[in-house]
Amino acid sequence: MKFTTAAMILASLVSPTSAFRIANLGSTTARSATTAAYRRRAASTFLPNSSAAIAASSSSLQSTYAHPRRQLTMAPLTLRGGSSALFSSTTTAEESTTETTSSGPKEIFRSDYTALPFKVSNVSMNFDIRDGETFIESELTIVQNTGEGDLVLDGEADALTLLSISLDGKDLVEGVDYTIDGDTLTIVSSLLPTAADGTSVLKTKVKVHPEKNTQLSGLYKSGSMYCTQCEAMGFRRITYYPDRPDNMAIFDSVRIEADKEAYPVLLGNGNKLEGGDVEGDRHYAVWEDPYPKPSYLFCIVAGKLGSVSSSYTTVPSGRKVHLEVYSEPENVSKLGHALESLKKSMKWDEDTFGLEYDLDVYNVVAVNDFNMGAMENKGLNVFNTAYCLADPKSATDLDYERIESVIGHEYFHNWTGNRVTCRDWFQLTLKEGLTVYRDQEFSGDMMQSHAVKRIEDVSSLRGRQFAEDAGPMSHPVRPDSYISMDNFYTATVYSKGAEVVRMYRTLLGKDGFRKGMDLYFERHDGNAVTCDDFLSAMGDANGVDLSQFSRWYQTNGTPTVKYSSKYDEESKTYYLTLSQESNCDEPLLIPISVGLLDKASGEEVVATKVLELKEKEQTFEFDGLNGDVLPSMLRGFSAPVKLVRAEADASEEEDLAFLAARDTDGFNRWEAGQKLYTSLIFQTLEGNQDESKTLDYVEEAFGRALNMDGNDYSIQAYALTLPSESTLAEEMTVVDPVALHKARGDVRESLARKYLSEIRAKYDELTEAMESSGSGEDIKLDATSIGQRRLRNVLLGYLCCIKDTAEERDAASELAMKQFESSYGMTDRYSALNCLASMDGEESVVARRDAALQKFYDDANGDALVLNKWFMCQAVADLPDVLDRVKSLVKHPDFTLTNPNRCSSLISAFTMNAAHFHAEDGEGYNFLGDMTAQVDKLNPQLSSRMGRGLIQWRKYSEERGALMKEALQELADMKPISSDLFEVVSSSLKE
Repeated sequence: MKFTTAAMILASLVSPTSAFRIANLGSTTARSATTAAYRRRAASTFLPNSSAAIAASSSSLQSTYAHPRRQLTMAPLTLRGGSSALFSSTTTAEESTTETTSSGPKEIFRSDYTALPFKVSNVSMNFDIRDGETFIESELTIVQNTGEGDLVLDGEADALTLLSISLDGKDLVEGVDYTIDGDTLTIVSSLLPTAADGTSVLKTKVKVHPEKNTQLSGLYKSGSMYCTQCEAMGFRRITYYPDRPDNMAIFDSVRIEADKEAYPVLLGNGNKLEGGDVEGDRHYAVWEDPYPKPSYLFCIVAGKLGSVSSSYTTVPSGRKVHLEVYSEPENVSKLGHALESLKKSMKWDEDTFGLEYDLDVYNVVAVNDFNMGAMENKGLNVFNTAYCLADPKSATDLDYERIESVIGHEYFHNWTGNRVTCRDWFQLTLKEGLTVYRDQEFSGDMMQSHAVKRIEDVSSLRGRQFAEDAGPMSHPVRPDSYISMDNFYTATVYSKGAEVVRMYRTLLGKDGFRKGMDLYFERHDGNAVTCDDFLSAMGDANGVDLSQFSRWYQTNGTPTVKYSSKYDEESKTYYLTLSQESNCDEPLLIPISVGLLDKASGEEVVATKVLELKEKEQTFEFDGLNGDVLPSMLRGFSAPVKLVRAEADASEEEDLAFLAARDTDGFNRWEAGQKLYTSLIFQTLEGNQDESKTLDYVEEAFGRALNMDGNDYSIQAYALTLPSESTLAEEMTVVDPVALHKARGDVRESLARKYLSEIRAKYDELTEAMESSGSGEDIKLDATSIGQRRLRNVLLGYLCCIKDTAEERDAASELAMKQFESSYGMTDRYSALNCLASMDGEESVVARRDAALQKFYDDANGDALVLNKWFMCQAVADLPDVLDRVKSLVKHPDFTLTNPNRCSSLISAFTMNAAHFHAEDGEGYNFLGDMTAQVDKLNPQLSSRMGRGLIQWRKYSEERGALMKEALQELADMKPISSDLFEVVSSSLKE
């Protein structure tokens, strides 16, 4: 499953130089109240462009957003969950939440794992979908497993109404044969089989209300379709079941019945057995999945859907697989890229890991309302529309790349997650970290540039995961405890988990890693296993002891590696000393990839070599060198660590300039430039720029990148891009977002002014080249064309940051408007819109900005993915009144808190607009707290993500920190509060 965060959204949509693939940019059904006439006036109505209008808007919102939060006067929202008849007669949904949380959330520990005494081996189900309610019958074959105890089934009380229950044909009596306590149903062991080969059949019938399920977990309705989301613990909102990944059962038969006209497409896991009509203009379909799977991989879909289809023949077995990608009918024209990406993924996995697909059909469904990015349900993937729908008018190059990557990710899960799954949720990185690594390698091959891909992935890791490592929710890639498992679909589990897998590959080599993978599948196919099992397979396949490496799975935080060196001219030996610091009591095994460059000639004299840092401090010797050398350290970012010199050295920046010009490793050449940019930005922040030669080094590196030869335009674009504010903030003890934003902006403007003529010439050159190679509707998606657009938009950003005078603002807005109006493809159009969205000042400048926003909105014509971009570009605009604008947009008819993608595109995106979110008056914090409180009643998974925008309060000044902490405390004091949000806010408030 692909998870999403606000940082990912911002990275992939706003920055034209970022390729962070995983963005929470789904779609939401256009609100019926939004008419064509409204669209024509929307921008002027909800984005007032006069001082009087802004003042009026701000005044009207004062009562709505007044502090404290309890004064909130916005319209009430539907409460969370699918409240069942169990509560509807005597208890409100809110009251039932209070009862379940009053005793305090329960913390689950990895050390407490015990095997189930009874397991479900086979399942048959029947879904009877009716308007307003769905009846679900389940038949579970129960077998003895291990140990002693009763049969405990999970079932959420606020989602399920139990209508009947029987065991081996006998109706069970509550209080005698079984009990229901909160969210569990327990059947006494004396009624169950005692012999290993004995079985019992448990039948239940429940009623659920998917139309009321705003949590988007279990069975729910999205627009006109029904669908399910069961990872991590959604199946317990569908029926009573041992809802944990180590219960792998064969779903022999899943029957789905619904109205034929309203829901003509009925889909399930596996292969379709039969289908037909039934009385009352209804129909049914029966699906079978022959492979054992945990309940989190269960899925059904029912809806009026359109599709595109094709086939793929596997190699070497020759199985012909029917491929079909579904969406709502109006979006069918946008499914082609997803289908082609699926074929590429299937071939890549065969070629790279020898893994074939194992069913006769592979279905993908694009869903408007979805908490995550996508879900790997066996044979029936469900995707957030943002990861499935694309055409040149609605999708950027990053959208196309992201779709290809996430399609691959979910397909690769068929083996790393489905055929071999995790024993318990603490082992989540076993499937997610491994599969992220696989999709990263796939994307690098598809891009034909692993250096570009590595730059993108490491930028994402540093901007998000390093912050997570340093915050109150810091945890190892394999957590030790949780309150809500939904909170641990994190950058640490996914991205850092992928880095752990990459270190296996670095230590063992390509062939050794493949041998380990082969043994892993040979040993564990069809089983639920642990991270230790993966480590054992890697070690045993290669005859190496990886016990020290296992410490990565239990260590939180980002390790630091320090280095120092000296060259002995007499012995012609170079000594490189490495030391490590981490939160682990014992040393980690850290692979450090190093190359050596001759200081005199710049030539590489020692090719990349992997050094295994196993001690707290080690010295490595390189003999036979005929002159002093400069190390190229941590090539390819061979380990997720912070690398620093052991002692400050006046020559450090001179060395970085040398590496930025001559390093043979593409990633490290970019990295050296980033470190120079970082040093200059911090010197600017501290006001001591004139005391060093850093500006000279930076200008030299920037000029060299600007005039780079060749056609690797993406590398060139990244070499010209300054580190993000989130990455820079990780280097600061106390973060001042406003000062940091200004310092970074000052450096950017300085470079733009220094190289203005060269930047403009390059921009015009690219524009001419792109036009001559084919413009208009012919949007090419090859690496060269994508790179050209990426580079041109970076250059546009530099040209538009020069706006101190009225003349400069007019020129910048005119240039951005020209690109906006002349571009057919979304990549160039949206980059121009982002530049315009931050324009302010003279009437002509404001007129261009507002006209572009209005035009973009009108052209969207209700397209949810495009509207998400429209909301987001305004949320991250660098305007003094941006918070008032965001508050106005909350009232927009196209905005809703019930759709995670739309909510994140405005609210969460604003939190990433650091200089304005962290304004000293604290109003940004109050706004986020208000929104989070409302969303918690609707969708706890989403509210817990939103609440993370406040948890780093210790990283800021005492004044800002106090305001953030106050907002957190108000959330913590809410009654009721979901366990998801409670875990986040309580962890951050711990002293």
